[in-house]
Amino acid sequence: MTLRSVDLRKEPVEAVLDRVERSLGVHLDHDTVVRKRRSVGARTDRSTWVRVERRGLDRIGAQGGDGTASAAALHGIAKPVWFAGVAWRDEAEPVMWLADETGLLPGTPVSSAVAAEDPQLSEEWWASLSASLDALAAQSTNRIATPDTETLTQELVTATIHSVFPGVDTAVTDWCPAHADLNWANVTSPVFCALDWEDWGMAPRGLDAASLWGASLAVPALADRVRSERRNDLESRDGKLMTLFVAAKILGPYAGPEDPRLVPARKTAEQVLQELQVS
Repeated sequence: MTLRSVDLRKEPVEAVLDRVERSLGVHLDHDTVVRKRRSVGARTDRSTWVRVERRGLDRIGAQGGDGTASAAALHGIAKPVWFAGVAWRDEAEPVMWLADETGLLPGTPVSSAVAAEDPQLSEEWWASLSASLDALAAQSTNRIATPDTETLTQELVTATIHSVFPGVDTAVTDWCPAHADLNWANVTSPVFCALDWEDWGMAPRGLDAASLWGASLAVPALADRVRSERRNDLESRDGKLMTLFVAAKILGPYAGPEDPRLVPARKTAEQVLQELQVS
């Protein structure tokens, strides 16, 4: 059976939310519902938050769909507390629904996924971001990261980079745990907290830093700050490959001609390509 392309901002989700309420024993505040393309979230009557995701079975992979629950074992990272979860297979489509109940966030998402203006974040915020990413990278897991729900393998790295930058030596040597969906909608302010841990797992060093950089390119000062804060990651060889990986996604066949990130992504990529040739 072919999986339909679904945007949960436009699909009826009442039956799904009803099932979540029964399974988790909560009442959702429907006035607080937030809809995204593949997830829906709402506040509960016990001052928690429930996020519900629709994911195709072909995107679940061998590690299963317990990203948020398994992230509860990670330490030293600013993230919501996980309380409970439920998952079930859709009766009509090759789809799994996953719902996780977590603590409320200490702030609000910084912006949409791609920043359009400088959020004016505090020094404490940047320090907490770096401390969390350093703590995450120092831990271990059998999970494999799934950015954009695709299992991150050497083959995927190579194919993505070569689609825009052919001929680059893409061999990754340093793999470590990453959030794998780090953008401005998945971090909060004024207090830093990283949310949406469904895709975390092993990834090339620098993936998270490069992802946040890519989401900042429309605001040059913000992109420069990300690169400055995560210099050690992004100046490593694997960090440079992840910069090309993210840039290739921005510059690839689905690039929007009006995307303000195109020019800075191309400029940085050309510089990184020169550095890789010299090293």
